[in-house]
Amino acid sequence: MKGETMTKTAFLFPGQGAQFIGMGKELADAFPSAQAVFQEVDDALGESLSSLMWSGSEDDLKLTQNTQPALMAVSLAAARALETEFDLPVAKVADYVSGHSLGEYSALASVGVVGIADAARLLRFRGQAMQKAVPAGEGAMAALLGADADQAAAACEAGNGVCEIANDNAPGQIVISGEKHAVERAATWARENGIKKAVMLPVSAPFHCSLMQPAADAMREALEDVTFSAPAVPVFTNVTAAQETDPDTLKALLVEQVTGTVRWRESVEAMHATGVTQTAECGAGKVLSVMNRRTAKSIKGVALGVPDDLEAFAKEHSGNA
Repeated sequence: MKGETMTKTAFLFPGQGAQFIGMGKELADAFPSAQAVFQEVDDALGESLSSLMWSGSEDDLKLTQNTQPALMAVSLAAARALETEFDLPVAKVADYVSGHSLGEYSALASVGVVGIADAARLLRFRGQAMQKAVPAGEGAMAALLGADADQAAAACEAGNGVCEIANDNAPGQIVISGEKHAVERAATWARENGIKKAVMLPVSAPFHCSLMQPAADAMREALEDVTFSAPAVPVFTNVTAAQETDPDTLKALLVEQVTGTVRWRESVEAMHATGVTQTAECGAGKVLSVMNRRTAKSIKGVALGVPDDLEAFAKEHSGNA
């Protein structure tokens, strides 16, 4: 479709929460190119992450240091299979790419900014750094359902401590993060002040808030050693909710992203405003596709997570890319 009509396609890459045991196995079984990606990730990490993903325990997969590179591996396996088996590289069919939190690394790797092995090592380190940043039990996150950004900000203020908007995912779906006592107070305030629902989330750390500063500092050092290239297509980033193409800017924003708000709703709105009418969610599940319907109902979202998905997408786009 790219270049042929006014229709634009964005490739999207999921973040933490989309993981499940068995993800990516069908891709690996069907496509040697996908299997090669999982092997590359295993080699980069010096362990068989793929075995954990396909036959390990849910609890081990949920560990942030495993979840992050695992989700990236599935996303890039799907992207590689689409390119190798169907001659549809992301750069050929996508007008833009974007990823939710850790998915931003997947997005960058999909358009040549960083290699798969480097992305795997960075995400393993990122997961470890985020876990270590705050002692267990001291942080928390909560979902405010039915809240807008102003209401969420008021709830954070009522928390009377470190409590910040972590994810602005979609209209009526905002996640707050910070000190456990402050997030709990904010959730209570939200319930008492007309917000439909406030749910404490079962997370291991308070992601995307200022308590993550030690992890951001660690990522700044880790990223210094990795060469970034210009992306084949523009990247809508979490921090700016705007398209970026400069390698140094993309690297700096990955540092800011650790403590910053994931501005997903605004990113989807901005992509839609440029003419995006279809999104392809590359990787595990279809969390983003479902969520995005709340933001822009006219965007058609398709999932690219299993061989049948890729075959259907290739059939639709063959000759039009």
